[in-house]
Amino acid sequence: MPKRAAAASEWLPASVASRLAAAVVSGVLVAAVANAAPVFDLAQLADMLARVKSGEALFTEQRRIEMLDRTLESSGRLFFRAPDVFVRETLKPRHEKLAVDGNTLTMSIGERSRTLPLDSTPEAGVVVEAIRGTLTGNREALERLFVAVVTGSSERWSLELVPRDLRLRGQVASVRVLGHEAVVREVQVMLADGDRSTMTVEPLASGTTR
Repeated sequence: MPKRAAAASEWLPASVASRLAAAVVSGVLVAAVANAAPVFDLAQLADMLARVKSGEALFTEQRRIEMLDRTLESSGRLFFRAPDVFVRETLKPRHEKLAVDGNTLTMSIGERSRTLPLDSTPEAGVVVEAIRGTLTGNREALERLFVAVVTGSSERWSLELVPRDLRLRGQVASVRVLGHEAVVREVQVMLADGDRSTMTVEPLASGTTR
């Protein structure tokens, strides 16, 4: 009868076979890591957004109010200028304006206006900081105020922002910003009581870059 071919274990010591197996597995893992797509993270996103120094856009917003079982619609204009200017002007259904410059917040309804420190209204401030920090690529502010998770790629990305402050999280559960390259296209705000809003953004022109 023909002789049976010797198994690897019959001509290789166990220790040598184990080392060879480990080397093969290690090589496969190294190759997999080398071929994997680079991770798109907050640092890269903030750097890309920070290159745009100002911008203007139209917005439409749908806000769902669960207690009233109603969805309210509004529209208007947005403007930002680095490092810390953000303006939201609602044109429909009535004229309202929210302007933030540094820590100064000015709110206007019709002919009436009020100016106060932004940090004196933390519930509104956390939403403003989420939008302003994203538009201006302010990574330091985003990481200080939120647990930030980026998914997607530089072409199409999503930024999930959850307030670090537990008290604020009891008001604003999360803010999610969606974008395409260096342009913010949608802002979703989820409140802790179940109310939510979705703001769709349409840039008017390319922002100025450095």
